[in-house]
Amino acid sequence: MINENTNISPWILLNNQVIDGEGNIKDLSKDKEAARSYFLNEVNKKTRFFHSLEEKIEYLTENEYIEKEFLEKYSMEEIKQVFEYAYAKKFRFPTYMGAFKFYNDYALKSKDHAEILERYEDRLSFIALYHADGNIEKAMELIKRLIAQDFTPATPTLLNTAKKHRGEFVSCFLLEINDSLNDIARGSEFAMQLSKIGGGVSLHLSNLRAKGETIKGHPNAAKGVVGVAKLLDNAFRYADQMGQRQGAGAAYLNIFHADIEDFIYTKKLNADDDIRLKTLSLGVVIPDKFLELAKEDKDMYLFYPKTVYDEYKIPFGDLAIHIDKYYDEMVENPRIRKKKANPRKLLEMIAQVQGESGYPYIMYADNVNNSNPLNRDVKFSNLCTEILQPSVVSTYADYDKRDLDEIGQDISCNLASGHMANMMNNKSIKETVFAAMDIMNSVSEKTNLSYIPSIAKGNNLMRSVGFGIMGHHGYIAEKKIYFGSKEDLELIDVFFNIVNYWSLVHSMNKAKETGLKFDKFEESDYASGKYFENRGEILPNTEKVKELFEGIYIPTDEDWKNLKEDVMKYGLYNSNRLAVAPNGSSGYVMSATPSITPIKQLIEERTYGNSKSYFPAPALDKSLHYYTTAYEMNKYKIIDVIATAQKHVDQGISFELCITSDLTTRDLQRFYLYAHYQGIKTLYYTRTQKLKVTECEACSI
Repeated sequence: MINENTNISPWILLNNQVIDGEGNIKDLSKDKEAARSYFLNEVNKKTRFFHSLEEKIEYLTENEYIEKEFLEKYSMEEIKQVFEYAYAKKFRFPTYMGAFKFYNDYALKSKDHAEILERYEDRLSFIALYHADGNIEKAMELIKRLIAQDFTPATPTLLNTAKKHRGEFVSCFLLEINDSLNDIARGSEFAMQLSKIGGGVSLHLSNLRAKGETIKGHPNAAKGVVGVAKLLDNAFRYADQMGQRQGAGAAYLNIFHADIEDFIYTKKLNADDDIRLKTLSLGVVIPDKFLELAKEDKDMYLFYPKTVYDEYKIPFGDLAIHIDKYYDEMVENPRIRKKKANPRKLLEMIAQVQGESGYPYIMYADNVNNSNPLNRDVKFSNLCTEILQPSVVSTYADYDKRDLDEIGQDISCNLASGHMANMMNNKSIKETVFAAMDIMNSVSEKTNLSYIPSIAKGNNLMRSVGFGIMGHHGYIAEKKIYFGSKEDLELIDVFFNIVNYWSLVHSMNKAKETGLKFDKFEESDYASGKYFENRGEILPNTEKVKELFEGIYIPTDEDWKNLKEDVMKYGLYNSNRLAVAPNGSSGYVMSATPSITPIKQLIEERTYGNSKSYFPAPALDKSLHYYTTAYEMNKYKIIDVIATAQKHVDQGISFELCITSDLTTRDLQRFYLYAHYQGIKTLYYTRTQKLKVTECEACSI
């Protein structure tokens, strides 16, 4: 709480009256008062006034705040049509945090930051016009869904679209590194270049030779994975986005790599400073073979990648994804160097380090690849663990032999997120999915990262996007449904089945319209029709959920049958369509609970400058009884909700385990195993109430 006699803005004082001095709920109405006060006393006073839209656009374009070119594709009457629709809706931020987050971090400002040059309606109108690319009908569909807050583009798209001097529309990238000094150097260089533009970068290190392996026949010469991870840790702190925030990076390693124990140990709180990774996030790739050995309490073998490559001529990261196929043969092969480890102790080590630091992330490799319709290997994930796409490692020659470079295929994340409550209340699931897909496809088409050739190649060939959902917990609480209840699981199942259907329809229509299919479509389960087996109409059964879907079209078995035939005939434009991000920063702007996971606090506390701000959960005054935080909630019920959605999501769902300090590492391991059993693909951070880990830095401002 803030002393009211201090020199603090009135809206901060009002917002701080939401709770009392002991942190208990005091007066939730004060948050709306704070939003109004902030708008009247800060936003209105700092916003530059224009007599007309023509004057505003002329000023913004002539002074190089907004691009001219995309506006020249429309008549002024068409531009007015979009802006007038947005303003006619008289949108008001329902929370102080939503208003503050947008106008402080997203809204266009004068070069000296003294004036606000656009309102929320202006930002959304520019986004609609820019990504509709001259099509006024499409622009109108986009502004309808944007101003209704049915969805939002990802942070970099919301922030940068239409601006003359801007960053990229994409902020999340995945790179594989191969096993040579050239490959490591280029990977580090690319990571720094992407970090410089605000990107968060995940790197796959499983191909690297382990500590003590040979280099050009010299034994014990290799420094191992930890040395490269330390190099990357320093690189991200150096390329820190002009001092505004640290760079954000993650490194993934397969659990059968000989350096896995050293890799995990780098996140222990008492790790030696020479090896401790201060900012680099860690992820562990876990094939089923590891869990099988742990279950049977058998020793496992960790392998030295250089000797594996020498024997099979396959990069270790590619082979280790299929470890079950090679494991026994490699154990018996005397030419492959290996060492023993106890899988149960290794699993306990993961749980212990997660309890201390929140790391490592976990990717269940077989859950990912057994359900992957592309039939191409997914070997690692991103900073927030929801991106699961195939990649092909690059090999780089010496600088004077660049024509010998073998450019593989890396990944960029083109994202948007729907607001579940608004999509349901506005009966607009189909329209929202179509609008979000239009913007994400536009982002993919307009993204030019030619200086990272493997990412440019992957984007051009795959055109992958990731539509996600936020606001789930807020919506069910408002509708008097408990998280993880029978009604909740039913709602999730029906809702995500509909979202999946319309994303497929949109991608098929785009392929039909353009004649373009994603690379190697013919090898996928979409082309064979296998993907559509056991997919079809899912109807609500309980009366409460039936009521929620009244007026919403639910695709029938016949619809799914026709879609299968169309996809097999015309293909899909996008290799991937759905991915549920954590939605921290954008969730505030949307006044929504993050992702599809439960809230962590009834009233979330954030610190900005020298003051605290509070974000009450939606409809908290009416639905307090239906909110339980992720720390207090039954973890198995949370996993069940995520698993129900995961059946319909082709990529992943960013999912944090939130635990209380009284839970043991044994408890945590049970959650790992249950999540795997239920088909969960990835686990993001593990948080305890004493541990505060900031949201994915790549997606936040």
